[in-house]
Amino acid sequence: MSDEPEPRAAATCSVPTYDKAPLLVIWEVTRACDLACVHCRAEAQPNRDPGELSFQEGTALLDQIAGMGTRLVVFTGGDPAKRPDLVDLVSEAKARRLIPSISPSATPLMTTKLLHALARAGAGAVSFSLDGSNRRIHDTFRGVPGTFERTLPLAAEVVRTGMELRINTTVTRRNLGDLPALADLVEELGTRVWSVFFLVPTGRGSNRDQISPEECERTLRWLYELSGRVPFRIKTTEAPHYRRVVLEGEARRRGTTVADLLRRGGSMGGRFAPGLNDGRGFCFISHRGEVHPSGFLPLAAGSVRRRPLAEIYRESPLFRSLREPSSFRGLCGCCDFAEICGGSRARAYAVSFDPLADDPLCANVAARRA
Repeated sequence: MSDEPEPRAAATCSVPTYDKAPLLVIWEVTRACDLACVHCRAEAQPNRDPGELSFQEGTALLDQIAGMGTRLVVFTGGDPAKRPDLVDLVSEAKARRLIPSISPSATPLMTTKLLHALARAGAGAVSFSLDGSNRRIHDTFRGVPGTFERTLPLAAEVVRTGMELRINTTVTRRNLGDLPALADLVEELGTRVWSVFFLVPTGRGSNRDQISPEECERTLRWLYELSGRVPFRIKTTEAPHYRRVVLEGEARRRGTTVADLLRRGGSMGGRFAPGLNDGRGFCFISHRGEVHPSGFLPLAAGSVRRRPLAEIYRESPLFRSLREPSSFRGLCGCCDFAEICGGSRARAYAVSFDPLADDPLCANVAARRA
């Protein structure tokens, strides 16, 4: 079977619009962090911003998230452990029947005691970053020696608490060749989800570290093959074209067509959420309360200090346009997988300053431009 997409295949799939509420809200509770990661989208600094949302504003935000019907919320940063009220915030989220997760940095602030306190407060998962299978690669990413050795025992402690361990990895030229060895380590740690981020050149992220569209395609195909033989789930961030790769791979494996798979639902048994994208089922709240389609897309649609979150998400022109693939320009706009994939809106903006442009890391886009 050809690897080329079948004409108008995605038109047969019922894809959620996420018009009323996001599936997931990420809240950057602080931008402070003691690491100096070379690709940090937040350009984090050691000290907390006095303009951060207060505890009272944070609990009000949690009320709004729950009121929209959203259940998944991630406390991120910076390093959320920089906030002394982190455990209380997690407890408040749990009290509102939210499902809270934490994405901390592996610094001395993240102790065994704090991990167990987060577990008791109701955190369901903790995500640590690993960008290399050894200290040389990982610590170069993180900018602080010893981070690799600190991460491994913390990851093991997450498993012992009963929380779900997730590992985040950002793919760049610095670690592309190390991914197979890193996958082995991810499995050895008892990871439940490997979240593979594909670099968006924003913040400290540099386009010099970006892989090519062809390297991206090979990596996505390798991830798909890997997903069939490892015990953890693989998800991608800012690479929604992984959905096309999964659909094409499953069609080959089952001896059917992509169109037929899409008619059956298109999510491949939970391998991905069709249509989920920056601003479409996904919402990011900055430490100061600005509402963004993604932490990697530095366009604010409003502030929760001035307007309700639901109003911003449902009515702002920015979010509405990102939920309508027919508004996309360039090759993403006419792609057969526009509804189910849609390309990285954050990368489109980072490269062209147009969040509706096409995604230059997609091999389909690159091939049609050539």
